[in-house]
Amino acid sequence: MTAAITAVGELEHYTPHPIPAEVQAYGAKLDQLEVGKPGKLGGLVLRLERDSYSDKTTVKEQYSKVPLYTQRALYLEEALPPMAYLYIISPSGGVLQGDRYRMDITLRNKAYAHITTQGATRIYRMEKNFATQMVNIDVDDGCYFEYIPDQIIPYVDSRFYQVTNLRVHDNATMLYSEIMASGRVARGESFAYDICYMKAHATNQDGALRFMDVAVMEPKKRDMRVFGVMENYDTVGNLYILAPKKYVQELNSKVNTMLSELPKENLYAGASILPNESGLVVRMLGDTFSTLRSAVFEGVRIARKTILDAPFSGIRKG
Repeated sequence: MTAAITAVGELEHYTPHPIPAEVQAYGAKLDQLEVGKPGKLGGLVLRLERDSYSDKTTVKEQYSKVPLYTQRALYLEEALPPMAYLYIISPSGGVLQGDRYRMDITLRNKAYAHITTQGATRIYRMEKNFATQMVNIDVDDGCYFEYIPDQIIPYVDSRFYQVTNLRVHDNATMLYSEIMASGRVARGESFAYDICYMKAHATNQDGALRFMDVAVMEPKKRDMRVFGVMENYDTVGNLYILAPKKYVQELNSKVNTMLSELPKENLYAGASILPNESGLVVRMLGDTFSTLRSAVFEGVRIARKTILDAPFSGIRKG
């Protein structure tokens, strides 16, 4: 895969296709640094495998194209030595108009990993065009993967399209979360962005559909504060738990019990079983990012205990 990126090195490789009409409507030509120029294409390739000698998950392949980068694997859980922690870093500080990001992450040979971001993904103000991000994740038989990035913060007049493609083996586990703030609330920018289009698609090892989920938020065209949308909440999130079928009913019961015990004035949430009992989706509305992050961490804690019989310390960053 590294060779493919090096050889191609073109805009098409980093851009999801097709671009939805709602996003393409902002596709005007840029007067500044054009789409596809150095610094506008961010790439990251990671292949993680369990090492037969150390029994730890190690990075077997790594490729970075700034403004995406990841540091070496860390091992933070004494009770789960094979678990590798990695942090996705962007020295640019945020996503700009015309940026195209792509990440390809593969787990093999019963690898265990937790990946997060260095901080929030900030989508800066855009006068022309839009920004996109592709996240492609392949989790093989017997692997366990938690992809738990920090929140997305769309600034005023920003446009963002994200496509996530998950290929998760029926005998593997994948936890994937998305949390999106309404904007820089402290600066009065709540729901002041143009569009945030989020698409997630998951299959098993044979290509059979596990779920597809699409959210299109255009607050300048539709009031996000109305009943049935965001109401009085400022943060929205999803946690997808794709797991072997034998765990799904137990996970559903435990997660819904956990959610029912959290303070109702700060969080509105519930879990549902995905089609064919391929996993769970947890929908969340909250007052702040920290409220939703706490709920996501509790979901991670439940999944780890149920599937790996191991704790989750919640310690990810210094």
